[in-house]
Amino acid sequence: MKRHLMAAAAIGLSATMMLTACGGSSDDKDDDSPSSAAPGGSGGAAPAPKDGSIKLVVADYGSGDGSTQKYWGGVISSFNAKYPGIKVDLQVINWDDIDKQVQTMVQNNQLPDILQTGGYADKVADDLLYPVKDVMSDATRADFIDSFLPAATVKGEQYGIPFTSSTRQLIYNKDLFAKAGITDPPKTWDELKADAEKLKAAGVQTPFGLPLGKEEAQGEFMNWMLGNGGGYKTGDKYTVNSQANVDTMNWVNDNLVKTGLTEPNPGTKNRKDVYTEFYGGTVGMVNSNPTMLTQIKAKYPNLNFGTAAIPGKTGPLDSTLGVCDWVMAFKKNGKKDQIRAFLDVAFNTENSLRFQQENSFAPVTKSVMQKMVADPANAGLKPYIDLLPKAKFYPLNDTAWDVLSPKIKEQLGLAVSGKSPKDVLDQLQKEAENAVQQQK
Repeated sequence: MKRHLMAAAAIGLSATMMLTACGGSSDDKDDDSPSSAAPGGSGGAAPAPKDGSIKLVVADYGSGDGSTQKYWGGVISSFNAKYPGIKVDLQVINWDDIDKQVQTMVQNNQLPDILQTGGYADKVADDLLYPVKDVMSDATRADFIDSFLPAATVKGEQYGIPFTSSTRQLIYNKDLFAKAGITDPPKTWDELKADAEKLKAAGVQTPFGLPLGKEEAQGEFMNWMLGNGGGYKTGDKYTVNSQANVDTMNWVNDNLVKTGLTEPNPGTKNRKDVYTEFYGGTVGMVNSNPTMLTQIKAKYPNLNFGTAAIPGKTGPLDSTLGVCDWVMAFKKNGKKDQIRAFLDVAFNTENSLRFQQENSFAPVTKSVMQKMVADPANAGLKPYIDLLPKAKFYPLNDTAWDVLSPKIKEQLGLAVSGKSPKDVLDQLQKEAENAVQQQK
């Protein structure tokens, strides 16, 4: 994914919700408690490293504005206050380039010690990574929200460290809805179609934004699949062309695309472009990433909008796409102790909270969730965080997904561009099966 994620929080989140989302009801930890806990995956104390160096490579979440560099510079400063003898060499790489540059690093055997990016499973397949238990204290590991752990685990061992996350909501333009005489957001597909027709009749340029272009077609389609009980996998097997998925794409194509209720070219339309058009007031509604709220607050404060659960075939979704970016630790340079010391500081509550707040991302740890839900400033993000415990993730722990995901981005748009949806999904199913065979 170009994985721009989101945060959510609210005052008054019920105790039941907190228990479900956080996996427990423990009190807030001190901000630096993970870094003061005994490092060492087995729970025993390990000697703290006094010197050395580590290479840290991270993705740029600030689109080149320097905010990512500044954030990690602050983390490094807090780390060096505790470990002054360990030098951290930081490299920040643009999202569009990081996967290619990391691939080159791997090919040249010039690996960093810590990497933050979008996927980790291929590194596990190549036996490049430390298990998380070897490079993070028990206290820090226990702080992660439980719903992320299956996606972080390969064959019973955790290798991925959740860094940022998001869920999805429908976002709609209240002024355009009022112009079309719509009082409430749609809850079902049929209601969505009916509202889109009203928006079109009221002169709205794009009643429903449907970005099925190469940027994130796999994400947009997943929310539609979930609305009809489908998904990319059933158990351990890929079922891209299941009847539920075919029916879903047929409905979208027949009821929204062919009827002119979306942009003219949804199969080639990228998410960022649809979002920009929503900000400009020409799109009635679109499935949103919560970073949109930050953009609206910063650049479009007069935009009158609302959010709601994404409509499903028979009712609103209570489980939407969840997206997660990862941190991972490489074995090659043998810097286990230095890595462990750094990660325990990087993931303490203070540092993690600062990153999520600055970037409007969803929490990945229980301690940060507790602080975010207690802050009134986060109330507008509540719908996104409420969905975290039931979020459905891509099969990120499967290396076949790394092969399949680009194929979906390239080919899925054909299903709304004149080609039979079934034929497109049948071809993607073959791509999935071939990818699985290649990994064996």
